Amino acid sequence: MHLVPEGEAKASTGHDHPSCCSHTPAGSSGDGEYDHVPAGYAGPVYTCPMHPEVRQTHAGACPICGMGLELESAHMADDAPNPELVDFTRRFWIGAVLTVPLLVLAMGPMIGLGVMRESLGERAAVWLEFILGTPVVLWCGWPFLVRGWNSFRTRNLNMFSLIAMGVAAAYLFSVVAVLAPGIFPTGFRNADGHVAVYFEASAVIVVLVLLGQLMELRAREGTGKAIRALLDLAAKSATRIGKDGHEEDVPLEDIAAGDRLRVRPGEKIPVDGVVIDGRSSVDESMITGEPVPIEKTAGDNLTGATINGTGSLVMEARRVGGDTMLAQIVDMVAAAQRSRAPIQRYADKVAGWFVPAVIAVAIVAFVCWAIWGPSPSLAYALIAAVSVLIIACPCALGLATPMSIMTATGRGAQAGVLIKNAEALERFEKIDTLIVDKTGTLTEGKPRLVAVIATGSHSENDVLQLAAALERGSEHPLAEAIVNGAADRGLPVGDASDFEAITGKGVRGIVVGRAVALGNKALLADMGIAIGDLADTANARRDAGETAMFVALDGALAGIVCVADPVKETTPDALKELHNLGLHIIMATGDNERTARAIAARLGIDDIRADVLPEGKARIIRELQERGAKVAMAGDGVNDAPALAQADVGIAMGTGADVAIESAAITLVKGNLDGIVRARRLAQATMSNIRQNLFFALVYNSAGVPIAAGALYPLLGLLISPMFAAFAMSASSISVVLNSLRLRTARL
Repeated sequence: MHLVPEGEAKASTGHDHPSCCSHTPAGSSGDGEYDHVPAGYAGPVYTCPMHPEVRQTHAGACPICGMGLELESAHMADDAPNPELVDFTRRFWIGAVLTVPLLVLAMGPMIGLGVMRESLGERAAVWLEFILGTPVVLWCGWPFLVRGWNSFRTRNLNMFSLIAMGVAAAYLFSVVAVLAPGIFPTGFRNADGHVAVYFEASAVIVVLVLLGQLMELRAREGTGKAIRALLDLAAKSATRIGKDGHEEDVPLEDIAAGDRLRVRPGEKIPVDGVVIDGRSSVDESMITGEPVPIEKTAGDNLTGATINGTGSLVMEARRVGGDTMLAQIVDMVAAAQRSRAPIQRYADKVAGWFVPAVIAVAIVAFVCWAIWGPSPSLAYALIAAVSVLIIACPCALGLATPMSIMTATGRGAQAGVLIKNAEALERFEKIDTLIVDKTGTLTEGKPRLVAVIATGSHSENDVLQLAAALERGSEHPLAEAIVNGAADRGLPVGDASDFEAITGKGVRGIVVGRAVALGNKALLADMGIAIGDLADTANARRDAGETAMFVALDGALAGIVCVADPVKETTPDALKELHNLGLHIIMATGDNERTARAIAARLGIDDIRADVLPEGKARIIRELQERGAKVAMAGDGVNDAPALAQADVGIAMGTGADVAIESAAITLVKGNLDGIVRARRLAQATMSNIRQNLFFALVYNSAGVPIAAGALYPLLGLLISPMFAAFAMSASSISVVLNSLRLRTARL
């Protein structure tokens, strides 16, 4: 089953920068500007979680937002920890060890711990601060300084622009104050005549930013756990049966389509394929979420990584390597995690002016404090400017949407709901109308013979044998049900000659030298055959949700065969829950109106569209959209593909045709309607989570910048320090990360 259209995994989105960036650089030429992967390259590709248009063949930092790049394909990942996470962890702990004594030395006199400073003397104390603070800033904080410099060099201002400016301003000022204190005017000197240094502020900022980055990196690692767990479930080898019957264990990568494989009791199914011999039950819960094992016999499909029960199976490999369902699920989820929701554009617009505005506010704050601030006014001015730069870092705004999307798509994969891109989640939350196909969506898609009614001297078996002989060569599900019904009764089925299919009416031909016809009343009317009282009988069967077909022999009515497609056990409860979630449900089916109404009445469906041709479903969706409805379409057949593409959100049943799956934005692995319930809940939870994140980030920045600039000083005499600004900035990012991770436990 192919889940991702060719080229979809790249998920390039152009220059829609996230909220941690200010603008596109001059001379921008489109997606290709940041895509440095040569054509035909087959090695690992690294991309930015926030900017999927950034692609390169080596690890590094995103040239737009400065975040570390990650492997684009989960298949390329190994069990080794994220190198950036390892590096930042080392820098954090070394920075923390050096910053603690630095803080005690610098802040001790304020909390009654000034003995060390007094014993050293002021001059020696500032030199010790310089010695402790320099490695923290220049080594622990070096990645941020480099990313900040690159942001100015490429004119992609981002959160590292502000961090680098704030840390560099506090550190360089302090270095000059240690090396050449005499050059500073009175405005920088305190009552004792000393120039204050801010090594502790710059060091604490670096350590807290590192802490925030570690939290984000660990959270991003966590969002991929569902994918890695699926990858880990794959078998590592398989038992291949040679042409001579000899069996050998071979690595999974050596298996080719067409190979015969033996699956012993308790083993994992190695690849996707079909049973050719044996009987067993297979645990498919890792794919479908259903705990009950599924019975498998010859002809049944098998999915790689599911677990065989107590029986032994011989299977033929059909899909191997990247073509297996498991591999396609991984690729689809990974592509969705790199995609961007339309709501991100709101944050992007804010980003267009945010970073330059913050720099302007920092300059204004410095000037105002330098002119009107209390003594030492220039020292206060520096504190205010650095605090503004640090507290306004928009990392929380940049994380608000991507973290939620990454977490939600991983959660959806665990629940059997595969999201093609972030836009599908946002659109599905707004859907108010759901159109469902009947066969294979509401029903099992496997019609069964339920009744045979004979007339005159004909017996039920005579009527069924005639119908089965006529339908023997057809691949239509109704024909298969009739043929299987005859086989279940042990009836021999002959061949038909001069077979003719009459579109929309039925079929006819010659069986054992006699003219046989099978179809609806329109077919019999064309043949001049009277239906009589059997019309009422047929209508009664249709009112019960069955499909009734007339059988004629030598120009006279011989009887009726009735076929029914059982409703899935999960359908009634799922429809009830979908109504509770605010959806208007319409059933669109090619069945006759009488049968459609019977099923709709039994299931509580709001509206029906019967006798609908494939192109008619797409037309119905267009009509609803023209009236302002937001429409989702759920289907599983080739004939549903145009409608799935036309709908605002197409939902493919994972048990259906590849073309239907490729036309849809959401795929349900199990193929039941309760999957739509889970998808709806996931969409609502995700969009609510994103709005909460954006609210936290925007309110925080709106309130934090003026406070850092000194807005509370005239009223309360309060001016926050750069250290507190760094703590508040990290806390805002952590709050967004933790809020996003709540989606991992969302009830679906």
